[in-house]
Amino acid sequence: MSHPPSPAAPGSAPGGDRGDAQARKERVALVSIFISLGMACLKLAAGVVSGSLAVMSEAGNNFGDVVTTTLTYFAIRVSNKPADDDHPYGHGKVEPLAALIETGFLFALAAFILIEATRRFLAGDVEVEASPLVFAVLFGSIAVDSWRWRVLSRVARDTGSEALAADALNFSSDIVASSLAILGLAAARFGYPQGDAVAALCVAGFIGVAGFNIGRRTVSALTDAAPHGLTEKVWRVAAEVQGVIRIDSLRLRPAGAEVLGELEIAVPRTLAQEHVATIKARAAGAVRAAHPEVSLTVGARPVALDSETILERILLIAAKRRVPIHHVTAQEIAGHASVSFDLEVDGRMSLGDAHEIASILEAEIRRELGANVEVESHIEPLEPRQLPGADAPAETLTRIEQTLGWIARELGAPSNVHDVRVRETPAGLFVNYHCCVDPELSVDAAHEQVDALERKARAAFPQIMRIVGHAEPESLAHEPPRTLADL
Repeated sequence: MSHPPSPAAPGSAPGGDRGDAQARKERVALVSIFISLGMACLKLAAGVVSGSLAVMSEAGNNFGDVVTTTLTYFAIRVSNKPADDDHPYGHGKVEPLAALIETGFLFALAAFILIEATRRFLAGDVEVEASPLVFAVLFGSIAVDSWRWRVLSRVARDTGSEALAADALNFSSDIVASSLAILGLAAARFGYPQGDAVAALCVAGFIGVAGFNIGRRTVSALTDAAPHGLTEKVWRVAAEVQGVIRIDSLRLRPAGAEVLGELEIAVPRTLAQEHVATIKARAAGAVRAAHPEVSLTVGARPVALDSETILERILLIAAKRRVPIHHVTAQEIAGHASVSFDLEVDGRMSLGDAHEIASILEAEIRRELGANVEVESHIEPLEPRQLPGADAPAETLTRIEQTLGWIARELGAPSNVHDVRVRETPAGLFVNYHCCVDPELSVDAAHEQVDALERKARAAFPQIMRIVGHAEPESLAHEPPRTLADL
């Protein structure tokens, strides 16, 4: 059985950038493995030679680092696998899971060192030889761990890797632990052998603190805790997008280097679907621009605004039912509203079916505006097909063009009838024309002038099925046509 192609990891970066980041993560993790192994061997040798528990604790810590950095390396490789049917959000959780296992190693090591340090402290018969070689190994370890901490922190920050961030935090604690081991050796060298056991206790404490900090971060990642303060920031960015009435809900969850989110916005219900889709895209884009690590799925819920007019509400109801209406009028009569409109249906439809459509639409309007609203509809035939047509003979065009001009002159307005086109169809003649009116007139007044011209034209030519006049301001009559972008 065939399966649909697996989706790309949510919010993933483009192929090249993502590949470079992944290679960078794997490279620093692999280098860290070999460095941890080398440092562990050197510290173990120095600890055996000196008999210092603090130094051997540090060696044990480094051997633990070998295990955890190896785990980190494989976790990074697995987390880069693309999403599949069983893991639709990708494999990003593998990294915090590896960091959580590292936490367990650190707590176990801290417990072992704590027990051994307590035993030595109480026994008080342990000899420690603090040779210059041992000091050199520890100072070298501090230098190497400082370099690793800086490199891993930078890569973890740039790539959003939880596993590398855990490693960086671990190595920062190693710097403190090595420093404590040096203090313990110095105390033993100056005649205070118990100082080594005290230093080991402090090392155990710092390893435990590092494990706690790593564990707290990884548990937050595994339990889908949103990064601190990010929800408020994303909310604020989305709320400022034009067209967003309010934010109804926002949920964020980390997924490896990405933060996935679901945003629910409220938009005016009178908007077209295309406009709503644009608002959703703008909201997601604005958040992505401000916070590149966030990938949102945006949903929109239409809401009614207090500023909606009766006309907008009626047109919205008709649009939802996909019923064309026009000539909508609303009146206030004796304390209640009266609404009327023309309803267009297929002219071939039976009157019974058309009346049922009108009744359902009227009921919807009453449900929206109130039961006491008076609603009347006028049913008109609508030609549902694209009519075949052809240009009318030149003689017919000339006669209608001259008649339109004569009527306009008789009425005194509109003026300059031009661009007349006449087409013959099986339903009759279709006439289109342009004319000029005073630009200071209201739309109502301009419509009345054009309407008067068209009534006289249809009286003169009964065969005209439809006549459409385009009124334009007199000052624009000889200017080239403009687009909406020019306005």
